[in-house]
Amino acid sequence: MYVKRHDGLAKITRQKLAEAAELIDDKSPYYKYTPASVLENENFELSWNRSILTDKTTPFNRPDITFMNKKTKNTFLVDIAVPNTHNLAKAITDKQNKYQELANEICAMWKQKAAQVIPIVISSTGVIP
Repeated sequence: MYVKRHDGLAKITRQKLAEAAELIDDKSPYYKYTPASVLENENFELSWNRSILTDKTTPFNRPDITFMNKKTKNTFLVDIAVPNTHNLAKAITDKQNKYQELANEICAMWKQKAAQVIPIVISSTGVIP
């Protein structure tokens, strides 16, 4: 059940990002949306559940969503968690700490101005921090 809730939330988030960046035209309902591995245009690149190869080995290199703004040279690593209600704060700090090293590597390798870790955490009962 955890994976189903997690993937459902990730698909909705990715679909909204793709629509906002004009990477998709089809505005199908969220429950019918099937994400492609990579969507790209001249301004943005949006990856879904892909490993990021780095020069330096990083223990965590597969965020749920990687969103890159090519013009401003900003990258966002979005990772989603659906924990129990009492674990919300811990899940946020864990996600931020987990992917910070990858964000630093991305800035250096891809010559980005900034790479930011965005944890999206909603409890299994719908509580948000």
